[in-house]
Parts: sequence; C-alpha cells; structure tokens
Amino acid sequence: QVQLVESGGGLVQAGGSLRLSCVASGRAFSYYGMGWFRQAPGKEREFVAAITRSGDRRDYADSVKGRFTISRDNAKNTVYLQMNSLKPEDTAVYYCARRTGVAGNYEYDYDYWGQGTRVTVSS
Repeated sequence: QVQLVESGGGLVQAGGSLRLSCVASGRAFSYYGMGWFRQAPGKEREFVAAITRSGDRRDYADSVKGRFTISRDNAKNTVYLQMNSLKPEDTAVYYCARRTGVAGNYEYDYDYWGQGTRVTVSS
C-alpha cells in the first residue's frame, strides 16, 4: 500500500505563491506518474496537473497553465506543485495522487490519494 502525504498549504494573498509537496512511501515511486487535483467548497474535484514517472512530460488544466508548475524529485520520493500568481478561485483542498499505468487526467486514472492540504487565497 502506498501512502501520500501533502504539505505546504496555507493562507496567501492574491498574487502570491505557494509550493506544495507530496511525499510518497516506498521505493517504487519513480515507476509511476503523479498528479495533483483540487476540490473547492461545494464543487467537484478537478484535475490540476500531472507529470510522467521520469518527469519528461507534464500536463496542466487550462485554468492553471502559465501559473503552476509540477515537478518531481524521485530521489526524495516527492512531487511538487509550485503555484504562482495565485487567485481567490484557486482556494481549495489540494490532493496528490499516484497515476495508474495509463496516461490519463481523470480521477479513475489514479489509484492512491493523499489526505489533502488546504490552500486559501485572499483577495
């Protein structure tokens, strides 16, 4: 079983930045793609970003392109989400997840999830 632990959330003013981290258990971290999702109050969980197991390709939701950057450090079993130019609409609980063997950006393409870290962006 894989355990994912997110950190780095908090309160930030609009236009500010945060970096989220997700530490995964196990030595097989580098075998899997990883993704970030978020869920705002009263809304469904939505895809944010994904990265391949080697880190050579990345994918982003249109709403965060140009502002967010996903990266990973396989030696540290960690995936990051650098969030710049934050907007109030970015307020949500952010979850990291392990992607299955297929390259997809849907919830069902991910099999392990962290408990989330809360990001609040004030106006």
